[in-house]
Amino acid sequence: MASLKIVLAFCCLLLPDFVARAGAGQTNVAVAANFTEPAREIGALFAQKTGHQAIFSFGASGQFYLQITQDAPYQVLLSADERRPKDAVEAGLAVPGSQFTYAIGTLVLWSRSLDLAKGDDVLRANAFNKLSIANPNAAPYGVAGIEAMKALGVYDAIRPKIVQGNSIAQAFQFVDTGNAELGFVALSQLAGVSAGSRWIVPQALYRPIRQDAVLLKKGATDEASVAFLAFLKGPEARAIVRKFGYALE
Repeated sequence: MASLKIVLAFCCLLLPDFVARAGAGQTNVAVAANFTEPAREIGALFAQKTGHQAIFSFGASGQFYLQITQDAPYQVLLSADERRPKDAVEAGLAVPGSQFTYAIGTLVLWSRSLDLAKGDDVLRANAFNKLSIANPNAAPYGVAGIEAMKALGVYDAIRPKIVQGNSIAQAFQFVDTGNAELGFVALSQLAGVSAGSRWIVPQALYRPIRQDAVLLKKGATDEASVAFLAFLKGPEARAIVRKFGYALE
C-alpha cells in the first residue's frame, strides 16, 4: 500500500508537465541563412522549456518572402532585414504589430588563404581571382557587401570577379571550399571557425543589418508560433544571439 502511494505521488508530480507537453504543438519558421546555428540552439532550448517544436527552414530572405506570397506554409519569418517583414505586414501576410528586431548582424570579410589583417588594403590591391557575396536581390548581407565595396571605392574594379551565392550560406561555402579566395559573410557563421583570416568590416561602410522577425498570418492563432516569438524576445534566447556575435537593441 505504501508503495502504491509513492507511485501515485510521483505520477501527480509528473502530471502537470505531461499535460503541458501533451498540448504542445509545432511552428514552421523560415529563417535567414546567417542565423542557422543560433536558431538551432534557440530551438532546442525552446523545445526543452515549452515542449513546442520549432521546425526550421533556412535560406535567403528574399526567396522566403516570395514563397510566403505564394502561400508557403510558414508561420513565422526570421528575416535578415527589416524590409521583408514590413512588406509582409503591408501585404496582409503578417500580423500588424508583431514585427521586432531580434538581431543586428555584423559583416565580415573572410578568407582561408589570404591575410586579411588589413582587409581594406586587400580589396584595394585586388590581387585575387574570385570574391563571393550573397545574391543582393535575395540576401541583405549581399547588399551590405556591395555597400562596403562602394564606400571603399573598389566595387567597379572588383565587380567582374564577384561570384554570387543564392544565400549567405552558399557565399560562405564558396570560400570554405576554395572556389573563391575571399568573401563577405556573417560573423555568426565564423563562430567556432579558427581557420583562415578575417576582417570585421567597419560599421561606417554599410547600413546596419537589422534582422527582424514577424508573425505571419498562418501563425496568428497558433500557440507554438506565438510562444516561439515570445521566447525569442526573452533573456535566454538573447544570450544565445549575443554569443554568436550579433548586437541587440
